[in-house]
Amino acid sequence: MLETRVATSIHEIGRDAWDACFPGRLEGFDYLAAIEAAGLAGFRWRYVLVSEAGQPLAAAPGFLTDYSLDTTLTDAGRRLVAATRRLAPRAFTLSLASLGSPCTEDICLGVAAGAPRRAELIGRLLAAFEEEAAAQGHWLLALKDAPCDDGDLRAAALARGYQPTPGMPAAELLIDFPDLDGYLARLSHATRKDMRRKLRRSARVRMEVRQDLAGLEARAVELYRQTRARSHLQFEDLTAAYFTGVLARMGERALCPCYFLGDELIGFNLLLQDGETLLDKFFCMESERGPAHDLYFLSWLTNVGLCLERGLTRYRSGQAGYATKLRLGSRLVAAEMLFRHRRPLVNQALRLAAPWLADDPVPVRGAA
Repeated sequence: MLETRVATSIHEIGRDAWDACFPGRLEGFDYLAAIEAAGLAGFRWRYVLVSEAGQPLAAAPGFLTDYSLDTTLTDAGRRLVAATRRLAPRAFTLSLASLGSPCTEDICLGVAAGAPRRAELIGRLLAAFEEEAAAQGHWLLALKDAPCDDGDLRAAALARGYQPTPGMPAAELLIDFPDLDGYLARLSHATRKDMRRKLRRSARVRMEVRQDLAGLEARAVELYRQTRARSHLQFEDLTAAYFTGVLARMGERALCPCYFLGDELIGFNLLLQDGETLLDKFFCMESERGPAHDLYFLSWLTNVGLCLERGLTRYRSGQAGYATKLRLGSRLVAAEMLFRHRRPLVNQALRLAAPWLADDPVPVRGAA
């Protein structure tokens, strides 16, 4: 008989039970434990486990928060929301319960290898999370960054009344070339010429691959703040404990190239790795000297070089900045958001409003 459990800490589930549902998952127990310990303001964590006779079969993280619907709006939509909030300050802010995590690449829904009845397991997991959301007084439900190729998840969500809307795709570069020259040869003549010019301009920058940020914590947070201020996608607000915690808990699976001018840190890049993938979590740089020294492009080539050195076959560079990433040879891996409101009339209104609530910065050409 299937049993479900919703915990408020991943440590209540335990490493063995959690990782049994995520064989080989890079963003597994240790990464989620680091997020939980990071003290991110405005989030309460939940972890759903489906088991049978004590055997863990399916799991997913979740979170509870107040969600502003203009988080992913275009500029025109943001102006409309701002005008409305002058009359009603809480307008377009809903109490949200979402499966997934604000800090993972996708929904992180895992099913144990060989587990039967996958679709049923997912349905039970969704039902358990919805019951918890209702108990906590949350009306808006969501599945964050669901992979578009997960037919079982999509079917289970649609059967429960969720509405799909395009999510933010992830960029991915396949490392199927022998060296950096082979990579550059894949790019257009104009891009290749531009990259070589940018490398010359960044020659004064010193790069150091580190396993920790000891002595650099305050400066790293300052650079994160500057980077966040330049972004129009602002959901979670990270802390120093997030960066230091991920590096400490993940061990050799995490690394952090740091970029210096003289002895001053002007950029850093938190990366995760396994035997196949280099996963770019956050790249942060100083607002003035970072762009002036083409730090983003230097970090890109650094990461491609790390993949080549370590025999990795994929470089996943995350969401946003799509035009540049496509120009640098990436493809986009599509994802979607699924949501529903527990009040049917509001759910219908959100369905009609869905096209206005998603930011589609580029067409997903080359999407997988």
